[in-house]
Amino acid sequence: MRKADRVYLTWSVPTLTTDRQAVRYLGATRICRTLETVMTQCGNPVGESPAPPIPPRAADKKKPSSTTQILQASYTDTLSPQLQQQNPTAMLTYAVEVLNSSNRGAGLSNQAKVAAAPTLQPPEGFTAKLTGEGVVLSWKGTADSHQIPGLSHRYRVYRREVGSSNEALVGELPLQNESEMRLVDHGFEWEKTYDYRATVLTSVLEPGKPEVQVEGDDTPVIRVFAHDIFPPAVPSGLEAVFSGAGQQLFVDLIWAPDTDADLAGYNIYRHEEGGKAVKINSDLVKTPAYRDARVAQGKKYFYSVSAIDLRGNESARSEETSETVP
Repeated sequence: MRKADRVYLTWSVPTLTTDRQAVRYLGATRICRTLETVMTQCGNPVGESPAPPIPPRAADKKKPSSTTQILQASYTDTLSPQLQQQNPTAMLTYAVEVLNSSNRGAGLSNQAKVAAAPTLQPPEGFTAKLTGEGVVLSWKGTADSHQIPGLSHRYRVYRREVGSSNEALVGELPLQNESEMRLVDHGFEWEKTYDYRATVLTSVLEPGKPEVQVEGDDTPVIRVFAHDIFPPAVPSGLEAVFSGAGQQLFVDLIWAPDTDADLAGYNIYRHEEGGKAVKINSDLVKTPAYRDARVAQGKKYFYSVSAIDLRGNESARSEETSETVP
């Protein structure tokens, strides 16, 4: 895989010779790279990995070969700016060749390809701020001044929950010369901690070929604890209507439903002229309607409603409405 100007190569250390005999000695491993579509020989290696240790074999030779420990080797190849700039839409072909005690190789490994395209620096001023709207991610925008035919660039932002190895793509935006680029993450869960990072993605787009993507370096990681201290929206559209037949008197309240995803319910407040508002419901009201049956003739009542979320955050009370019981 490639990240910025670094290509990370990994391979399994061989345990058998070409004669299917157990390896007794391994030499260095040549790192081979070419701009050719298919590599036929290593040519001039771009690097060399030291001789790896011999993988320990199972003590009982009668056991199947699957008991042999598989060792992984690795190498990081750094691409020069000249190589990237001179071959912006080309693909690099990599292979490795493991040498024996006589400094001879058994041939090339399987071949892997990565893009040679130049990548851009990470965004500057990357920040993450928790709000009631979501996690607001912002950074300083830059114009796409590296316009090369066949290449395009865009910002990319990732989120990862702390303790997890899985990353989620928050979103992408085109490069723009704006003082502030802004992206809002709504996909997180409250009361969890997340790491955010941003990068610039380079895409290689050539007619008749699939898109190839390469990411540049990352911004420093920003950690956010998504602690919910944000109340739901204040209810609106409250109306009160007196109803009653015979001795049964009541005031019906209705209002516009709150659309917050974590809404738990509503509280109802009431007071008389010059009095203090008091909550009159014992349990949260789950729907945007309430019937107040504790009313008396000749009284004027003033009502307001608040919204409560799942973590107990309560909104401010709505505008009051009033109704008189005749």
